[in-house]
Amino acid sequence: MSGQAVDPEARVLAEQDNLDVSSHRARQIEPDMIQGADLILVMSEGQRKAVGKLVPTAVGKTMLFGRWLGQGCGGEEIPDPYRKSSEAFKHVHDLLVSAADAWISRL
Repeated sequence: MSGQAVDPEARVLAEQDNLDVSSHRARQIEPDMIQGADLILVMSEGQRKAVGKLVPTAVGKTMLFGRWLGQGCGGEEIPDPYRKSSEAFKHVHDLLVSAADAWISRL
């Protein structure tokens, strides 16, 4: 939701990793953001399709953030923990850290 601050559960986990997300606000993705990006990482296949619908030429540079997780080369979707338990947020946090490490080793 545009303008929303980071969920308190996510903020606590970010702070434990020494990340300051206090000024972060959600934004709706727009075509100019997509066109200006070299790589677009999304959490779900639905988001990937939505990016392609907004800017069809961006399909080739839009990939799952969890691409390098799991067994298949297609990757893994990362679930949205919104309105779920602390454990769900921790699970997603761990997936995000693993996915980020995997991307770092490949970029």
